[in-house]
Amino acid sequence: MEVQYNSRCIMEVIMLLESYQLEIFNNECMPGAMSVQCFAHLNQDVSEVLPFLNTELGGFTYIKDPPSVTFRLHGKLLTVHGKKIAVNALKDEAEARKIVEWMKQEINNAWEKRDKIIPRYVGMPQPQMIQILKCLPKTNCRECGEPTCMVFATRVAEGVKDSDDCPALTPTDRATLDAYMKPYATDEDGILW
Repeated sequence: MEVQYNSRCIMEVIMLLESYQLEIFNNECMPGAMSVQCFAHLNQDVSEVLPFLNTELGGFTYIKDPPSVTFRLHGKLLTVHGKKIAVNALKDEAEARKIVEWMKQEINNAWEKRDKIIPRYVGMPQPQMIQILKCLPKTNCRECGEPTCMVFATRVAEGVKDSDDCPALTPTDRATLDAYMKPYATDEDGILW
């Protein structure tokens, strides 16, 4: 007698973050700013996933108590707290919704794969503004759109500007700056929001 087994694959998706309410507002400190900010008030606490999310996305800073992780992506700061996601430098509500939905997906992906991820409880190493400044021409020419080379160096350290944004850099200084910044680079090419 031959016995046949009928196998079915049942995929269970475990979502940690299911819903949130979005709050969009202008920066009170800069009322004339052309960008907006948002808070996504989370209906579920995601504190437990933060060390795993930090590993997966390379958090800029990680705070243990109360837990939060901040990411610098595409010139924006995204901070995920246990019950809130904060995003700055947004064009409009549509961009806010797109980024928060992307982060919701990343939170749920990290939660689902947590048994395969080594949690990280510290932020990534940070570039030093003074080291960046040493590579710059220090002419304060403003061709980069910043008032001084020091401000430009700060923007490079924040991930908002890079060597291509300084027209006055010599090829040698550009190569030196790029080499210095390489260990701090985040892979934003795969981030689609």
